[in-house]
Amino acid sequence: MESLKLRAIELRDKIKNGSIKSADATKAVFERIKQFEPAIGAYISTREDAALQTAADIDKRVAAGEPVGQLAGVPVAVKDNMCTTFGATTCASKILENFHAPYNATVVEKLIAADAVIVGKTNMDEFAMGSSTENSGLKRTVNPWDVNRVPGGSSGGAAAAVAARLCFAALGSDTGGSIRQPASFCGVVGLKPTYGRVSRYGLVAYGSSLDQIGPLTQNVADAALMMNIIAGHDPADSTSVDEPTAPKCDYLANLDEPIENLRIAIVPDCMTGADEPVRQALSDAIGVYKELGAEVIEVDMPHLDYAIAAYYVIATAEASSNLARYDGVHYGHRTKDPKDYVEVYSKSRDEAFGQEVKRRIMLGTYALSSGYYDAYYLKALKVRNLIRGDFTRAFESCDCIMMPVAPTTAFEIGEKTNDPLQMYLSDIYTISANLAGIPGMSIPCGFDANGLPIGLQILAPTFCEQKLLRIAQMFEKQTDWHRKTPPIS
Repeated sequence: MESLKLRAIELRDKIKNGSIKSADATKAVFERIKQFEPAIGAYISTREDAALQTAADIDKRVAAGEPVGQLAGVPVAVKDNMCTTFGATTCASKILENFHAPYNATVVEKLIAADAVIVGKTNMDEFAMGSSTENSGLKRTVNPWDVNRVPGGSSGGAAAAVAARLCFAALGSDTGGSIRQPASFCGVVGLKPTYGRVSRYGLVAYGSSLDQIGPLTQNVADAALMMNIIAGHDPADSTSVDEPTAPKCDYLANLDEPIENLRIAIVPDCMTGADEPVRQALSDAIGVYKELGAEVIEVDMPHLDYAIAAYYVIATAEASSNLARYDGVHYGHRTKDPKDYVEVYSKSRDEAFGQEVKRRIMLGTYALSSGYYDAYYLKALKVRNLIRGDFTRAFESCDCIMMPVAPTTAFEIGEKTNDPLQMYLSDIYTISANLAGIPGMSIPCGFDANGLPIGLQILAPTFCEQKLLRIAQMFEKQTDWHRKTPPIS
């Protein structure tokens, strides 16, 4: 069990030099899953026998002096909206409860090539639509810091698994904050890369122009390690950016070197909307950077006020289109004994989609309908372009922008389920990065009076993930927030 205290990168190195066996680390993870998973509910499915066999094979190769991949037997998890040839790919929805993908997502193939031990697939809001993982159609996930509170969403299962040490790292997806917000709520590191930096091939689509896969880890170095594995051009994904535009780099290189003459921008309006504990933690975190010699400036981003409205028009419109394929005919749930083809379609979707998914499909269909396309969807795209311009201008005078991840810490289970608008506002600080396509990450920066984690959000220009990680590492080296472990452990 001592291996569970190690960072992923430390475990990787110890497996490579033979001082720890991958099989032992994997057994320790599954022992912990058996102990805590019934209370947390982080996983939709696990694969103990296959994981142990993979770990044993890696140990044999290490013992024989054969080369192994960058993860070399480290146990990791993937969100259950990424296709895998092993187990079901459910998207936490009853409509895909028994769907088995015929291929692996590109990021899954990269994990396998890196000799990761994939221990299971994590719970999520159905089709990634939510901010609390309460919209899962298959099970409930709670926050390891307080089992009466949500883990955030939609990658809540992945964040909870990393926080509770039920894996060493996980992959999530971020459409409007779905990596960063649960990372903040669960006290872990979450990174949303630039749109196009990581292949989306095999990621079940929610909002195709917004979705991006990224890592959730216990610390910044592990996030850099995961980026080394998953980043890069993929010919199978037409939105994946080629190498000349986004040069491949080693995210671990120079990670410990601080950014000289660092200029940090803050948006005053973003500071006023958050709860006092969040504002105080953010102010303290910026104070750490000031002590390291950083200059802090204020920038005006006038169009951020419209981000929520633009996002929920664009995202729901894309969801309406993407989810039309679940028709009860091609694959997925089909209603029993339909009278005609209309009932095949309507009843199958009514029986298997959850309320939030239905709500977003209806909103998106309305926004795309004749007579409303120009009034809503086209106007939202124009606002999106204005928001992207706000970021472009801001980055002309700074290296990064810092703001809260969420206006509050983790809220109680059921607190916002009857008020969708309040739930949507949980993403108020994160969605602008998806609209602009820029990279952003959450790192632990404090706790509130209830002992709940608070995250600091750092945003950087497109394809500046290496700089973003170095800026985050500067803070992490000066603090120990990332070393705190939840009470459930």
